[in-house]
Amino acid sequence: MSVTVTQVKDYQFLVDFGRAIPSLQADEPAPLGAGEGPSPSELLIASVANCLTASLLFAVRKFKQDAGGIRATVTARIDRNEERRLRVQEIAVAIHLGRNAADIESLDRILAQFEAFCTVSQSVQQGIPMVVTVEDVAGVRVK
Repeated sequence: MSVTVTQVKDYQFLVDFGRAIPSLQADEPAPLGAGEGPSPSELLIASVANCLTASLLFAVRKFKQDAGGIRATVTARIDRNEERRLRVQEIAVAIHLGRNAADIESLDRILAQFEAFCTVSQSVQQGIPMVVTVEDVAGVRVK
């Protein structure tokens, strides 16, 4: 796997995934950049949320169930470390199922294993604490 990142101007970079995938413009927010694309931190947390939701979908389908659509909201706490440098200190991912938990058979088994399928979150959480929650369509927290 390989991605090429090329400076366009200032803090704007073009992220080229190769293949037939459209490139993506990334940019730092002001005051460094113009905020004309996602920042590297936003790309990081988007990758975590994308991987976790795909892993949950995989686990749901493995049990031949339907999640009714999955949506995730991810937030990061960014603060300064001991050297006063900005770092991602924690990532919180809230995943929302599109169905009631009671209507998804084997949900307890699905929830017990889906995170292990996610390459990105399993790698990132070795260095950044992560909290993952799952709610059903009614807002009932199931994990």
